[in-house]
Formats: sequence, structure tokens, C-alpha cells
Amino acid sequence: MNEDLKPRDADREQDLAWVGAFLEGDRTAFDRLVLRHKDRVFNLCWRLLGDREEANEQAQEVFVRVFRSIKDFRFKSSFSTWLYAIAVNTCRNRLKSSEYRRRRRMVSIDALQDPDCDRAVPELRDPSPSVLDRMTDRERDGLIQSAIDSLPEESRTIVVLRDIEGIAYEEIAAVTRLNLGTVKSRLARARQQLRDKLKGLI
Repeated sequence: MNEDLKPRDADREQDLAWVGAFLEGDRTAFDRLVLRHKDRVFNLCWRLLGDREEANEQAQEVFVRVFRSIKDFRFKSSFSTWLYAIAVNTCRNRLKSSEYRRRRRMVSIDALQDPDCDRAVPELRDPSPSVLDRMTDRERDGLIQSAIDSLPEESRTIVVLRDIEGIAYEEIAAVTRLNLGTVKSRLARARQQLRDKLKGLI
């Protein structure tokens, strides 16, 4: 396993210190936790939901839930593991909602490549990209996100956590409440599904 994919011990300890400080009445400690994790939570929500606006709303909902339930945090896992579990469950609940399913049906796959569409994938950062490069990157990322969207929910979650967020297998197992072997086997199947869907396209 790549040790670089594990949360660094210093970061993990700092998170726990901030949680402790917040529970003792330091409101600024919660702000620090949000600032450290907000980008990754947003990216996780965006990849799971495939919609930027929805991801922004659900990422905010994640931190509302964290604020309300942080008193129940038991310090038995890293704060990030606990946070990602809340984020995944929040997105799962949203995916199951009838309103979300209705809105998803109204957006065509072609809209993924529309730069004005909320579901369009943010273009990759490049110090000096040409117009053609930007168009190519946007099209490629749209195809990748569309393929990710088509995966079963649990497989999509595992792929996003491992291959996009770079989270360690053990942490994914804790977030998804699956055993390590199941995580690895489902990831392997999901990767093969993505290869099959993107074959000849990328």
C-alpha cells in the first residue's frame, strides 16, 4: 500500500486537537476543520453526484451535520474517516431522493460537454493551456464523469474515494463499512467497467 495515501499523522493529530478544542467551547476550531477539509468534501460530493450545484449544496449539508453531531465523535478513528462517512451517506441519501432523480433525468449526457451547464466538469488547471487543450480536457473529463456516474452507487463511491481522492484502502473500508477484501474486489470490478465504457473514447 502507498503510505502517501494515508492521512499524515500530524494532520490527523491536529484534526483531533481541533475537535477537542471545539468540544471545549472554541468555535474557531470548527472553522479550521472546515477550511482544511472543505475542498475534498466538495470534490467527493461532486464526483458522487455528478453535479456542481448539487455538490455545493450537499457539501454544506455535510458540515451542518458534522456540526450537529460532532459531540458524538468518539476519537476511535481519524476525523477525516468520520467526515467522509458522513459525506458519503449524505450523497447516498440525496441520490435516493425522488427530486434528485427527476432532475438527473432532465439533463442529457450531451450537457456534460456544455461549458455553461452546471453539470459540466471543471476544466483542469494548466498554466498556459491552448483553446484546443481546454476543449480536449473538458471533453475527456466529461466522458470520465459520465462513466463514473453510470457505475452502481457503491462501486462509484469506492472508485471516487480510492482513485480520485487517493484514500487508503483501510480508510475506505471504514467509511463504507465493508471489509478490506470486498473493497479491493469491488474496486477491481469497477475499474474494469470503466475501462470497458471508455474503451475507444479516451
